[in-house]
Amino acid sequence: MSSATDTATATVEPTTAAPRLPSARGEVSEGVRAYLRGDASVLPDAAATERLDPYGDDLHLALHLCYELHYRGFAGVADEREWDPALLELRGRLEARFLAALREECGTTDDVTDALGAILVEPVDGTGPSHFLVEHGELWQLREYAALRSVYHLKEADPHAWVIPRLRGRAKASMVAVEYDEFGSGRAERMHARLYAELMTDLGLDTTYGRYVESAGARTLATVNLMSLFGLHRALRGALVGHFASVEITSSPGSSRLALALERAGAGPAAVHFYEEHVEADAVHEQLVRREVVDGLLEDEPHLAADVAFGIRATGLLEDRLGDDLVAAWSEGRSALRRPLDETGE
Repeated sequence: MSSATDTATATVEPTTAAPRLPSARGEVSEGVRAYLRGDASVLPDAAATERLDPYGDDLHLALHLCYELHYRGFAGVADEREWDPALLELRGRLEARFLAALREECGTTDDVTDALGAILVEPVDGTGPSHFLVEHGELWQLREYAALRSVYHLKEADPHAWVIPRLRGRAKASMVAVEYDEFGSGRAERMHARLYAELMTDLGLDTTYGRYVESAGARTLATVNLMSLFGLHRALRGALVGHFASVEITSSPGSSRLALALERAGAGPAAVHFYEEHVEADAVHEQLVRREVVDGLLEDEPHLAADVAFGIRATGLLEDRLGDDLVAAWSEGRSALRRPLDETGE
């Protein structure tokens, strides 16, 4: 699909420089931060990680710091830290706490049909952020939403790409087809991360990669960390496929509402276009993902059914909690951000 804003926004794209390290949020994230900067030679021990809330700010910022080494890295941090054995050991302990909490809450089932059925039909009385924003959203709330979602959307599709070499047959072929669309079908100006940067520009936001991590609370970071957790472990390939299916199935209706909310609030054409693009694209992707990626994977590896169902349920759990937080804050007329949009890390 060609963009109505190609000419006007041809130079807008996510800033490519490595982001700055965000401020710490506790003992463990401070320890990781100091280690990355070379200010400490050892990392927090197992006792420190065992004390962490599996859904809390300290754990999820520490995980974010570890995971981002596999994407853009950080300014002033050596590339070699990506495979630092001590960091990988710490990351494994953090992941184990997060994953155990998710598995306990999501339960165990291998009924993928039931898990998919729970998200295929939207409830009539939906209460998520897109419902709130289309009915009541003001421009400042839409800007907050865009800033928070930029933690993922400025690298949109990257975490899901990890699963491609771990699939076979029609699951792999169809996954590549969907990802090809996400990455602009061979045209840089159509990449979804680029379109999101244009949306941010229309809303007067900074397009620097990682810029709004400081503003994002644990529940935002958890939704993004989940993708990296699933993507970086071959053993969790089924869960990543479940996550991907959940995102593609639920995206189109929500995107339609967000496009209307942005238009009503007077946002620019590029802001509206990003979500209009997803209404059409994700409606097509839903069919491919369900019938080819999920069914193809389970035909090839039926023992992964429980992991696919877990990926769907874990995605819904974290997205619902984030949505509840956002709507609760906005309904009371207060910011949903940890820090104002004009604040940055050190």
